[in-house]
Formats: sequence, structure tokens, C-alpha cells
Amino acid sequence: MEYEKYEDRVRIEKQGVESRENQYSPYCDFIYYNSSRHPELQLAMRVLKPGKPSRLVVTTHGWHMSIPPFEVMDTPCVDELIVEVDMRGRAFSEGSPDCNGWELFDVIDAVTYVQQQYESFIEDSSLVYFEGGSGGGGNAYAIIAKFPDFFAAATAMCGITDYAVWYENDAIGEFQDELDVWIGHPPRDNPMAYASRSGLALASNLLTPLFICHGDTDIRVPVDHARMYKEHLERLNLSDRLDYWELEGVGTREHWGHATQQQMVDIHSRSEQHRARHATPIVIPERGRFMIGGYLFTKRFSIVLDSLDHMAVVDYDLIQQQFIVTSVQGDECGYKLELYG
Repeated sequence: MEYEKYEDRVRIEKQGVESRENQYSPYCDFIYYNSSRHPELQLAMRVLKPGKPSRLVVTTHGWHMSIPPFEVMDTPCVDELIVEVDMRGRAFSEGSPDCNGWELFDVIDAVTYVQQQYESFIEDSSLVYFEGGSGGGGNAYAIIAKFPDFFAAATAMCGITDYAVWYENDAIGEFQDELDVWIGHPPRDNPMAYASRSGLALASNLLTPLFICHGDTDIRVPVDHARMYKEHLERLNLSDRLDYWELEGVGTREHWGHATQQQMVDIHSRSEQHRARHATPIVIPERGRFMIGGYLFTKRFSIVLDSLDHMAVVDYDLIQQQFIVTSVQGDECGYKLELYG
């Protein structure tokens, strides 16, 4: 993948409604699809097709970005089937961004569409992989916690693990203005809303093997985000699910500033190798506990809280079909439970 799209400096100008129609070429398509959670919203993705059936990898763009526009491709430019999702409210998609709220479900909807319409390009449709950097890295940490058995492996590069910390340490206010709107308030007014969207607060849900890559001098998303996550997994005895790599001296106001060409090649290679090592679908335990940040979806059941800003814990027993949902704050917590299969 091209890592330039993970830089979050420029957002493509918002596209008009009249331009929303699918475009196709031999190895690149631009597809519009509807949200299953909010069917009135039309969303967009770009699909890059490999020369032969391969892994299905879904990715999201940087914080201030959207996916690249359609491009006619007569030859394959990737070795895997790459699904680039335009988050809601960005250049090509309707709706409003909500910082790891329902925008993450848009990723799941995109994958469902691709599994149905691009079956001939997928080696094993039971295996789905996620990769993201910068804002997309923040998506990676959260999506594997809110959908703990959906992805066979994931890669988080220079990603945000705690949005409250990111907000408070934003010295020039580059991200605060959007966080105020996308979440609805600063963290001091509603810390639970920030925690419910942060991979760090949901890290105990980790079942997906995760590769973390972060430059140790990154200014815009400091390496402390990766270190906090790693240290939290160590306390939870979950380090065996983590492949961690800090790049010494890498990072400026661009995430990969000072990185050598060989280091960029190695990042790409290690991410692909991580996927290759993990070719088994995730299966949740028959009994266990999950944190819920707004919602939780597994292949066996889902729980949606009455607000994306709320957090709860579910102790479940699939054999007895028992579910005990407890609010993190100790107050009343409304929710909807669905069982599958």
C-alpha cells in the first residue's frame, strides 16, 4: 500500500451528489453503497484488485483525508484485494464523522459488499484483515475491540490509542476543533465519550493479532500512544497477541519523517508477513467478558448501548445464553442484545 495516504494534511474537496455513480476498470473500481445502520446514507469505497485471488484487506485513510478518487487501472498495482473505505462525512460519503462511532460499522458494510460482489478476487472469504495509519491507525485500535472476532489480523501504524490524551496534547489545536464536533464536546466535559472511542480503554477485548508500527519522534501522533497500549497489554497478559516495532529517529510533523526508503519497504513487508502468519478466523470463547464502547458486535451476539458515549461490561455465557451488562459508571445502562446463529 501507499503510505502517503496515511498522512493527514489535505482532504479532497467534497464531491457533489451528481457525481455519485459507480466507476469500473480492470483493476480499480469506485463503489457507492448504503449504510446498514443508517440506510439513508450513501457511502463510498475504492477497490483495488489483484492479478489473482488473494487476501482481503480493508483500510481507512488519515484524519484529515479521504480516499483517492477513481483511477483507470489496466494492470494490477497490488498483490492483495484492497478495500479503501471513505469514512462517513468525508469527500465522497454522506453523513457526519463521529470518531470511531458508527463510522466503523461503515467499514464492516464495505467488507460485506465486497465479499458478495468480488468473490472471484478473494482467496478465503472467512479471513478479513485491517490496516490503517494515523487516523486510520486510531480506527484500527478501536475496530478490533468493537468487532473482536471479525479480523484475522490487523496493523496499526502511528495510530491514536487515547483520544483524550491526543486532545489535551494538541499544542496547536490541529485536531481539537474536529474532536469537539465529531465527538460533541471536549474530554473534560464527557471523558466517557472519549474512552468509548479509544482502543486503549477497550484493549482487554483484544483477540485479533495486532502489528503496531510507530516512529519514536512522531509529533502529530506521539509514540506514547503505542507505548501506552503495549504496556496495558502487558498488564493484561495479552502481549502474545502483539507484534510491536518502534522506528528510532522516525517521525516529524509527517509520521514517517526521516524514514529511509528501506524502512518504508520493511514496514510494508512486516505488515504483509503479519497477515500471512495469521490465516485462521478468530473464535470468541464460549464464556467471557468484553468491554463495550457504545456497541460490541461478534459473530455470536451483539450489544448496542443507548449511546455511543457510554461504556459497559458484559459477562456472557453462550452455553447458558446468559448476559450480564453492567455500566462502567455504575448507573442505569440501556442496551439492545441480539443473538446470532
